[in-house]
Amino acid sequence: MNADLQQEWLDNHTFDELTIGQGATLRRTVTEADIKGFAAVSGDLNPTHLDEVYARGEGLRGRTAHGMWSGALVSTLLGTVFPGPGTVYIEQRMRFIGPACVGDELEISVRVTARDAATSHVTLECRVKRVDGPDLMMGEAIVRAPAHKQRVARASGLRWHVFDAAAGVQQLLQQAARLERLSCAIVHPCDTESLRGALDAAREGLFTPVFVAPRDRLLAVAEEAGLDLGSARIEDVPHSHAAAERAAALAATGEVQALMKGSLHTDELMKAVLSRPELRTKRRLSHVFRFDVPMYHKPLLVTDAALNISPTLDEKMHIVQNAIDLAIVLGCKKPKVAVLAAVESVNSKMSATLDAAALCKMADRGQITGGIIDGPLAFDNAISAEAAAIKGIVSPVAGHPDILVVPDLISGNILAKQMEYLGGAMVSGVVLGARVPIALTSRADGATARLASAALAVLLAHSYRTKPL
Repeated sequence: MNADLQQEWLDNHTFDELTIGQGATLRRTVTEADIKGFAAVSGDLNPTHLDEVYARGEGLRGRTAHGMWSGALVSTLLGTVFPGPGTVYIEQRMRFIGPACVGDELEISVRVTARDAATSHVTLECRVKRVDGPDLMMGEAIVRAPAHKQRVARASGLRWHVFDAAAGVQQLLQQAARLERLSCAIVHPCDTESLRGALDAAREGLFTPVFVAPRDRLLAVAEEAGLDLGSARIEDVPHSHAAAERAAALAATGEVQALMKGSLHTDELMKAVLSRPELRTKRRLSHVFRFDVPMYHKPLLVTDAALNISPTLDEKMHIVQNAIDLAIVLGCKKPKVAVLAAVESVNSKMSATLDAAALCKMADRGQITGGIIDGPLAFDNAISAEAAAIKGIVSPVAGHPDILVVPDLISGNILAKQMEYLGGAMVSGVVLGARVPIALTSRADGATARLASAALAVLLAHSYRTKPL
């Protein structure tokens, strides 16, 4: 019997239906989200599970899944598949034989070895192994099997699978690395994380970096962090303002096809870009965050949470169109756009709801193209189809948006930071609307966020070659 945890109903097997030798199996691939999620819930922060360098130094293939996680997989099988809902755990014994690492496909199986009619207790042999590989855990479980036949509806408020945020970022990098290498100006990367992020992007084959920064300061940062600049081109400038101006000039002449923000303030870089007529388009510049959120089933774009403080309706039109264009470049054929507000009904006293309704009508009239837009939607109605249904909202977007459009920068910035710091999302960001894309993250973001942002800029830069703004 193969387990299918996505079925609409979960059936159980009563004690009288169970026979010696009967059993079930399921398969599960170990992900980054599994390891990090179990570490967070259990508090087991052993570095063999969380530190790749440490784990390899201990002779392991890489970071390993917690041993007790395999026990949890057995519990999943017993409680949801065989015997199924209504099963009560009595006892569990486990012997750990080998570790499981990210990417390993596991087979979890249980088999009835004994029955006790007086207590309805059932003894099952338990096994976790790598598919086409060795056993990783063997043990024995004793459970009290259900006495009555029943079918239980799947819990709609739960997700059976946690989205692997790290895998989402890796897919983004692979998508960008397949394209022809271009040149990118790295603007004032005078701190360790921004410099490391740029070098990581170069090492991944995303672009050839051109470092625009005070040479002595840049070299000092590299030496202190143990980073090798190799033969990379350095444009020596006296300070961050000059770095922004020089980088914008390189983009204006076509010497670089993308820009990447380092440790300078965002407004310094944006001012330099806007001062170059060659880089301006009819579009309003806007920023889009891309989030890989563990508890959401696909990448999610949020705009604008970094540039436009209180955008007008016309500016929101550009913000929405920029985000749709990015989503299409990332492979979403018809992006679903949720225009957020505090409520889901139009209220004349809340300008955000009026703007949302107007944006939907603008899309109907062809002023915004390429996406499916709905709003106003409160955040819960946008993200949760169940919440929308409870409120009687019929929407092609609710529960499945690709893009969240926030009313203003303040609300957007708060939402973005919550998703990153409380929701465990992996973040990247890019500025659209200029003739070259600009990889832009917070100065507090690490090298991974900068690497993923570079991938966004590379994908857009290649798109602009065939479809310039």
